[in-house]
Amino acid sequence: MDSCVFCDIIDNPSKARTVFSDPYTVAFLPLAPATRGHTLVVPRTHFADLWTMDDLSVQHLTRTTLAVGRALRAALEPEGMNVINSAGTAASQSVFHCHTHLVPRWAGDAMGRIWPPKGDAFEDDAELDALAAQISSECRRMSP
Repeated sequence: MDSCVFCDIIDNPSKARTVFSDPYTVAFLPLAPATRGHTLVVPRTHFADLWTMDDLSVQHLTRTTLAVGRALRAALEPEGMNVINSAGTAASQSVFHCHTHLVPRWAGDAMGRIWPPKGDAFEDDAELDALAAQISSECRRMSP
């Protein structure tokens, strides 16, 4: 495996402003935060993205994400918060070690809107109905 900046932080916590760690996860402030309090939560085990993780590892990541998110809310009292987990280049993932962004939000902050303006989104009812049926079928197929 090529060098991973997040694995480097996990191995040497002094390389980041770590706000939380446990046996499964580490949370730290990124070098270039999008907003005040922007925090990354990463699993200690290297996984390229969420879809390569086992269920137990996802549970640990989610538990830490919730705990750190609650701490951010208590410390900063933001007006809102984005919880972002990107998987793949097309989804803007730039570090291929699974990570979740906790981004405290305030009206008019530097992040801006993350969704396209109304009317620019995909809105064909017949195709949406067919897509919903297809996804529903896959969910039933994969359910235990």
